[in-house]
Amino acid sequence: MKVAITSKGATLDSPVDPRFGRAPYVIIVDSDSQEFEALNNLENVNRLKGAGIHAATMISEKGAEVLMTGYCGPNAITTLNAANIKVVLEIGGTVKEAAELFREGNISYSDAANTEGHWV
Repeated sequence: MKVAITSKGATLDSPVDPRFGRAPYVIIVDSDSQEFEALNNLENVNRLKGAGIHAATMISEKGAEVLMTGYCGPNAITTLNAANIKVVLEIGGTVKEAAELFREGNISYSDAANTEGHWV
């Protein structure tokens, strides 16, 4: 399964970025093989509006089935739900640690935003 994890850097050892739409990178990790791809999200970092919607579209196009992040606004949640992407919120640590939580099943899914959006 492909799991998208917001990140401050392009490696598994990078810290999780708590901002979904404005994280500089989103790491797509294959939960079975542990192979990963770093998606550059820098064009959304300074976007005035719609960063979460654009990021949600990007990860959907890469085949992600789950998103792990810290905070997600209502427009992004709506887009993610429409794309059938499950969302895990309030994640911290490194990307590698987040991927391990997923593998172990130590997560819970959310279908509601935990911020009003435009969280910087």
